[in-house]
Amino acid sequence: MWRDVAGAVALILVIEGILPFINPTAMRRALLSLARMDDHALRFAGLTSMLAGVVILYIIR
Repeated sequence: MWRDVAGAVALILVIEGILPFINPTAMRRALLSLARMDDHALRFAGLTSMLAGVVILYIIR
């Protein structure tokens, strides 16, 4: 199980590193846009992301 968790964390790091590596300007704009969002919108985006992840894991497994 811990091997799967470590693999998942490693994959997250690789995926999250793609945008700043390829286009750092777009990454900077995206982070500035996130900083301007209100708490409700950020929470909704986080909830949506978590639910999408759970659905994808359910489909895969």
